[in-house]
Amino acid sequence: MDSILKRTRGDRVIWIVVIILSLVSMLAVYSSTGSLAFKYENGNTQYYLLKHFMIFSLGIAMMYLAHLVNYRYFSRISQLLLYISVPLLALTLLFGTDINDAKRWLTIPVVNLSFQTSDLAKLALIMYLARVLSKNQNDIKDLKKGFLPAMIPTVIVCGLIAPSNLSTSAILFATAVLLMFIGRISIRHLAITAGAGIGLLAIIVLLAVNTSFHARVLTWENRMHNFGNGSAVVSTTEINNSYQVNQAKIAIARGQFFGVGPGNSLQRNFLPSCYSDYIFAIILEEYGMIGAVALIILYLLFLLRCIKIFVRSPGAFGAFLAVGLSFSLVIQALINMMVVVNLLPVTGVTLPLVSMGGTSLWFTSLAIGIVLSVSQNVKQEETIDVNAA
Repeated sequence: MDSILKRTRGDRVIWIVVIILSLVSMLAVYSSTGSLAFKYENGNTQYYLLKHFMIFSLGIAMMYLAHLVNYRYFSRISQLLLYISVPLLALTLLFGTDINDAKRWLTIPVVNLSFQTSDLAKLALIMYLARVLSKNQNDIKDLKKGFLPAMIPTVIVCGLIAPSNLSTSAILFATAVLLMFIGRISIRHLAITAGAGIGLLAIIVLLAVNTSFHARVLTWENRMHNFGNGSAVVSTTEINNSYQVNQAKIAIARGQFFGVGPGNSLQRNFLPSCYSDYIFAIILEEYGMIGAVALIILYLLFLLRCIKIFVRSPGAFGAFLAVGLSFSLVIQALINMMVVVNLLPVTGVTLPLVSMGGTSLWFTSLAIGIVLSVSQNVKQEETIDVNAA
């Protein structure tokens, strides 16, 4: 590990966290895709492991390349990405691939590669907000010069994501508001933001009820109803809807404190999406409470290091970039884990850097690479200041 770290720059602790999470991901994905392999790949259990390894390797390569780029270049790049992501989100709503009554995926012609446009939009919006907040610090309390330039793109992006992926939209909106608060946006204006968020949600629900997205409203209603009633289901529909939650509870109960051991999960044969949305349940079953707490500590350690970068960064853009991207990833991770242990309704968000994925894993890797770029430039600037002194 020392030889690998010598070839990298930036915060070493973040690199160590990434390496550990990648190992956890390989073990968890290999264990959780057994039944999937027998169903689709004639029992070749190595198929999904190899596929995930190749995707993860490309993600690490993208992270490495991103961390070599001076973070200041991402200020201009954020504008381009935002201009690209908004029409892509609109295209996804109109012509996206429909999976489980949700149009989240857009297929690229010729190469036939599908990706969630919301992943690109999340990265673009947070980078753009970091740019806007850093450039407008002198007028940050002003409605027209400080608040609206940050609020308008947030409403547009979150509004386009919400009809097909309400949970992702809500997480992104909350992260954006938190970043605005850190960026010294007026509390009064943030209150307007909260009201705008509630109004936007009401408009989205009304539009969804009267359009092809009506099925998504029924899905939201069922999830809230199942969460509110817990195990007290009284109809066949509710039993089917709560099946995933109940299977996750069984996995947690089997894991207890020390877990049943790597590869010994039984619930992987019954739990839907155990390799993506509910992979934390498999980790709880196989590694127990100890493994789950260790995983939470890794995410919090990542957040702590990013906050340290925020505090030490001499430039506002780098500071907002590091803290915004880190909050986005860690909030998503905590929400995913809270859903699995039934502290929140089912959302459909994955566990960053752990769940099996494709383009979502690549965008996560890019985000971490940008954070590492900020951290290495902070170190260089501190060295220059010391030498100058």
